[in-house]
Amino acid sequence: MAKIDDSVKKKVPELRFKGFTDEWEERKLKDVVEKQIKGKAQFEKLAQGDVEYLDTSRLNGGQALLTNGLKDVSLDDILILWDGSKAGTVYHGFEGALGSTLKAYRTSANSKFVYQYLKRHQDNIYNNYRTPNIPHVQKDFLNVFTISIPGSDEQAKIGSFFKKLDDTIALHQRKLDLLKEQKKGYLQKMFPKNGAKVPELRFAGFADDWEERKFESLLDKNEGVRRGPFGSALKKDLFVKESPYVVYEQQNAIYDHYETRYNISKEKFEELHKFELIADDFIMSGAGTIGRISKVPKGIKKGVFNQALIRFRINKELTDSEYFLQFIRADFMQRKLTGANSGSAITNLVPMSDVKKWEIKVPIKEEQQRIGSFFKQLDDTIALHQRKLDLLKEQKKGFLQKMFV
Repeated sequence: MAKIDDSVKKKVPELRFKGFTDEWEERKLKDVVEKQIKGKAQFEKLAQGDVEYLDTSRLNGGQALLTNGLKDVSLDDILILWDGSKAGTVYHGFEGALGSTLKAYRTSANSKFVYQYLKRHQDNIYNNYRTPNIPHVQKDFLNVFTISIPGSDEQAKIGSFFKKLDDTIALHQRKLDLLKEQKKGYLQKMFPKNGAKVPELRFAGFADDWEERKFESLLDKNEGVRRGPFGSALKKDLFVKESPYVVYEQQNAIYDHYETRYNISKEKFEELHKFELIADDFIMSGAGTIGRISKVPKGIKKGVFNQALIRFRINKELTDSEYFLQFIRADFMQRKLTGANSGSAITNLVPMSDVKKWEIKVPIKEEQQRIGSFFKQLDDTIALHQRKLDLLKEQKKGFLQKMFV
């Protein structure tokens, strides 16, 4: 690829493949769309068959549903969601019966190029080509949306480049999803089910029944569970502009992200010292996305946690920290903590006074350590794949910005 001299004021992208020097032509989208197809398929009116029903669920990675609908779009068509909160979102690479909230464009230009051009301008479509209130794409979109387009050979080159990049991203996403599903399966099998004394799957060398204990036995005797201060204790007018003392929030538990937004004075920190957060504590979200838990890393700033969080401090002689983290994150514990049945809406957190008295099954510490270490390695692998995926997406974003006018 060749980088363009910024001093040359031509309608060309910043980055393009070698051998292409002509200016790009500006046209209306209607000039490159040969046919517009309005989605008509309604799933409830279809029977089983061999044609995929295309709706937003399927286009966003959902399960394929096979119907007897009319196959009115092909892999080369560009799909656009016409109604709803995400109206204007574009898709490519699907064939089947088009759902009634979608439209499709069949183009005279290279469809992969046109699709990537529209993705490059996705935010522009959201912000400037939709109706307010209940969003839908404006009716004259084809007539008013402008596209800059090169010759057919350059279109094909760009379209092919981004198709390969998208395929690589999709491959990494599938690997990541598979790892997450594998972890979910292990979490279900490596803790005893209701009434069982041992888990379905365990490491060689461990054969004893898991011991029945109260939940509070896993915790520090004096500072096992504490909820953040309520009421006026952390009003915003008590925050200061600059200070080495900080307030930790719900997002820290949800995203394992320990940057902070608020500072408090030394005096306020000392007043709230019972609520200090230190390395190897655990904090759990008690509002919003409740039940999400994070282990506090080493090297964090001195600070306290707010009223949306609950702090756990474990008994390190009896409890392995990685085991405790995975135990709390397991689906059966999340359902118990939130008082939710599978599939129901999460509305509230079970009182910690009740949680402390729960009877639970616990292995000896050596088995805890094996379980914790296993899941830590799995989490590290998942995090590595997530970073690779995020990097690929950022690279694509950069290419989209530089390879289109």
